[in-house]
Amino acid sequence: MMDAQENGNGGVKKYRRIDLDKMELEDEDEEELSAVSHPLQGNVNTNNKCSSCVMAYAIFASLNSVLLGYDVGVMSGAILFIRDDLKLTEVQEEVFVGILSIISLFGSLAGGKTSDAIGRKWTMGLASLVFQSGAAITALATSFTLLMTGRLLSGIGIGFGIMIAPIYIAEIAPSTARGTLTSLPEIFINLGILLGYISNYALSGLPSNINWRIMLAVGILPSVFIGFALFVIPESPRWLVMQNRIDEARMVLLKTNENGSEVDDRLAEIRKAATFANEGKAVWRDMLVNPTPGVRKMLVTGCGIQIFQQITGIDATVYYSPRIFENAGIKDNTDILAATVAVGFTKTIFILIAIFLIDRVGRKPLLYVSTIGMTFCLLCLGLTLWTSGEGTIGIVLAVLFVCGNVAFFSIGIGPVCWVVSSEIFPLKLRAQASAMGAVGSRVSSGLVAMSFLSVTRAITVGGTFLVFAAISAVSVAFVHKCVPETKGKSLEQIEMLFFKNDRTEGEVGLGDVEHLIDRCTAKLWVRICFSFENSHFE
Repeated sequence: MMDAQENGNGGVKKYRRIDLDKMELEDEDEEELSAVSHPLQGNVNTNNKCSSCVMAYAIFASLNSVLLGYDVGVMSGAILFIRDDLKLTEVQEEVFVGILSIISLFGSLAGGKTSDAIGRKWTMGLASLVFQSGAAITALATSFTLLMTGRLLSGIGIGFGIMIAPIYIAEIAPSTARGTLTSLPEIFINLGILLGYISNYALSGLPSNINWRIMLAVGILPSVFIGFALFVIPESPRWLVMQNRIDEARMVLLKTNENGSEVDDRLAEIRKAATFANEGKAVWRDMLVNPTPGVRKMLVTGCGIQIFQQITGIDATVYYSPRIFENAGIKDNTDILAATVAVGFTKTIFILIAIFLIDRVGRKPLLYVSTIGMTFCLLCLGLTLWTSGEGTIGIVLAVLFVCGNVAFFSIGIGPVCWVVSSEIFPLKLRAQASAMGAVGSRVSSGLVAMSFLSVTRAITVGGTFLVFAAISAVSVAFVHKCVPETKGKSLEQIEMLFFKNDRTEGEVGLGDVEHLIDRCTAKLWVRICFSFENSHFE
């Protein structure tokens, strides 16, 4: 096709050369085609209303993430008082703190199948209910056994919640805002961490046998808002299509799409993807036993970024920040908890910055800045704790580098990890593959949290953070090699990124070939129709 063509008025009408490798439109072309094919569209009020609806749905869906964040933040301080009140040993302390992440993997594994069976939004409700039960038991516990019982239930609830929220948001969000909206769960995790830190500081003056119970009980409050949210948010249109509830899916798309004329096109694309999703029942076999090269690359990217997010030590930094500051030279519990509040504010501020950059700058540039910055801060923190004494300079540098580490984490790999892992998988595999990624994240987090005190006793706190710095350096190479840029692409276009090079790397399954051919044919036909309609309109 020609790149340009003169119209009857002597002007030049731009056409894009068809690129079957990329199969994507630039923003200029999309606006142009939209204006030509629907010249009467463009009601700003409708657009604003749709944007507000999508934002509201994403915020409600992210409330479960507050539960995880609050638990992480509040436990860093509450454990100081739990240890003294219930006379926990160091091993019991490690197990109690870290077991939540390990147990949450069972919730994440069950979450994929559950969300396919009962729907995305009711899975979020189930997550809230289970967590609420666990938090109540933990707050009332009088022994280590009851503490662990409540912790196990909380972990399962968190596993459900962290797995389903990014999927739900990715499936209702338009591609132009999906990165921003899908990063909301990470923002709410950081908000929960900050609230946990503030709760620790505010309640630390109460008697030690009461303050930690109130700290943990406060975490139940978000569940009330989640219960309300279930009556406000709609079900995911992609899940509705998989259940053959097409009219309901169309109604949801009408609420969440700024351009009403695109609803039928999006619905057709989702139905096409759902057809392939429903053709195969053995999802786990397709992922683990006989994956195509494209699926294998997706799994490496999705699970790998989740694991690197955790093994660089972020949960150790957050859970054990009081220990870090104590090692640096701060001795008073109130001063230690005040320093953790500074960490919480830093984490929250930079995650808010990330939400404005993720759909403007892109995923990969933020990952580069994040992983390189974390490597530098972890290296400096390790050297500071290893070489400096307990003087003022050591304390200042330790607080500075801890805040720097969480800042670089929050502006990049923290939110981008969940965005990428919720975007890259095809509809057929999305719930289960995202569950696998969440399992990798939770197992890594649990292993780090449950071994941190033992490792620091063996190689010192400073030596431990030097190990984290080395791992973070490896994550830079992983981002460069394995993570594609997904900014501005539809979920279906992102899927094609992983399949387009399969011919050079191995055989592609027949179903994948047919899938891609159908996609390319559909997109080519749409462009031909647009060109014809434009000529007719002119």
